[in-house]
Parts: sequence; structure tokens; C-alpha cells
Amino acid sequence: MRAVLIKNESGPAENLYIGEAETPAPRADEILVKIKAFGLNRMDISQRNGLYPPPAGSSTILGVEFSGQVAQVGSNVSRWKIDDEVMGLAGGGAYAEYIVVLQTHVVSKPSRLSWVEAASIPECFLTAFQAVVVYGEIKPNNDVLVHAGASGVGVAAIQLARLNGAKTITATASTQEKLDWLLSLPNGATHTANYKTQDFSQVVKEVTQNKGVDVVVDFVGQSHFVKNLDSLAVDGRMTMLALLSGATVASFNLTPILYKRLRIQGSTLRSRSAQYQADLIARFDKEVLPLITGQSSDGPIKTYIHKVYSWNDIQDAHREMESNSTSGKIIAEVV
Repeated sequence: MRAVLIKNESGPAENLYIGEAETPAPRADEILVKIKAFGLNRMDISQRNGLYPPPAGSSTILGVEFSGQVAQVGSNVSRWKIDDEVMGLAGGGAYAEYIVVLQTHVVSKPSRLSWVEAASIPECFLTAFQAVVVYGEIKPNNDVLVHAGASGVGVAAIQLARLNGAKTITATASTQEKLDWLLSLPNGATHTANYKTQDFSQVVKEVTQNKGVDVVVDFVGQSHFVKNLDSLAVDGRMTMLALLSGATVASFNLTPILYKRLRIQGSTLRSRSAQYQADLIARFDKEVLPLITGQSSDGPIKTYIHKVYSWNDIQDAHREMESNSTSGKIIAEVV
């Protein structure tokens, strides 16, 4: 099969190329999917640079979310048949013509979603669902702070907070264009803060009349950590999904964690057990997926596509993601 490979196994976007790789064969509980489209994620850049190896046993090919048609099923598979249209989550291998995944790690692609829209959902929305609902334990009238608000996961988290009755949702981003976009979405943020020019913890206090937020979704780490603690209300919950600004906080006061009874949860979905992922996917499929539509439809949750590339232009797609100018998901089509 053809797949996106990395010259010298790691390096800049220029090292990506389409080459030949062995077509995987499904084991008893697995299916082989012919990929139509796959989503790009920040972790792909980290892996390409040699900083984020895939979990043990996963394909070393980039890519964790995809849409496509079932091409072959393992001997123990009964829930899927050849030509079923699916979308799914993997530890790696989605930048390819074919991928092997556990039968529990795909769901049926709704007919209302295109292949591109379907490929934008699995990793993105599952991560947001985990951060806001599972770990954040959002409740009606909660106040929420979402960092990297214009990212695929950020937009998903904002909409899931709205769906679950959040009172206010403050989203951060680096440009006024992104902030305006987030406020313009039908189920977008209620308030915004430019983290480069504003102290988002002060914005949050103004928005919540000094109460603070109940849920924080953070991808940034070091530069935001102290302000996140300041932003949180009593019994607040923060889910940390990435460390884009670094992993080391030189010093900070532990007192707010103690006296505000804060709960700080780290999460990397990719490294969780297959059973955990399967249970999360099943819950998401039941509770959220029926509500997701494309950008031009009227559903309560929409998937927003920033740009679609042919996988022949995968270098340009990676450069676009690295530019930090995106609002929504970048998708590549296998052609």
C-alpha cells in the first residue's frame, strides 16, 4: 500500500513523502479499513520530529483518526462487514491507504457526514468529551475556560460545554480573528481572551463575578499554569491535555490547590488501554455522535474544517498546522 513516510524517520515537514509500506493484515478481533480521509493533529508534528513515539504495538506511520470503508474483517468480528462505512481511532497508521484497528475502535459513519467531516471527529471530539464530560464532570450552570479555543479539540470542547448547560464559556486564542470567529459560532464561546495581550484569569473573574470557572481545558502547560489555578473556582477541575509552552513551572504557590480543593487531571488518550478507549468510544457513540453535523447543518454540535488537502500535499498540510493560523480541523484526503 501507499503511506506517508518520514525520510530519515524524523525531521521537518519536508521529510514527509508518499512511499510504499506493507499492507497490514487484521487479527481475529480487528478490521482492515480502506481510508478515505484522515485528520491532522498536533501529536503528528511531535511524532514527526521524533518527540512522541506511538504506543507499543501501534503502527509507526503517523495518524490517529480516519474515515473509510471496511475492506476485510478478522475471524472473530461479527459487528462489521465488508464495505461498511466507518470512522475510527488508532494509535497510529492513519496516513495510509489502509489501516488495521480493533473492531471496538470504529463507529458507523453517519450518512449526514462526508468522509472529510467524519475524519475530523474521532480523536478531536473524544479528547474534548473526555476533558469536559468525563474528567471535567461538567454540570448545568458551570463556568468553563477553554484554551486553544480555535483548535479542533478546543471548538469541540466549547460546544460540548454548551450542550451540557454551561453558564459561560471563556475561550482563549492568540489573534482577534480567531476570537471573533469563536464568538460567531452558533454554539461558540460566550466570552474570549487574547492570552498574548490579556490576563485571562482576570477576564474569567470579570465574567464570573469573581467566582472563577468550574472547568478548565488546557493544552498549554507552563505559561498558563499559575493563571489557571487563579482562574479556578472552589472545587474546580482542570484537565491538562498537552504542554505546548513547556513542562516545567519554576515555582508556584500550592495554597490554591489545597484551599480551593482543586482537582488537576492529566490525560493522553493515545496511551490509554484498548478497553478504556473502547468504553469511551461506545459512550461517545451513544451520547454525542448523533448530535454532530457538518458546518452547514443545523445540529447542536458541528465539526468545523479549516482546510482540506490532498495527501499528495501533506507537507503543505503540516506547514499549515505549524503556522498556528488554523480555526478548526485540517483534513487530508487519500486520492
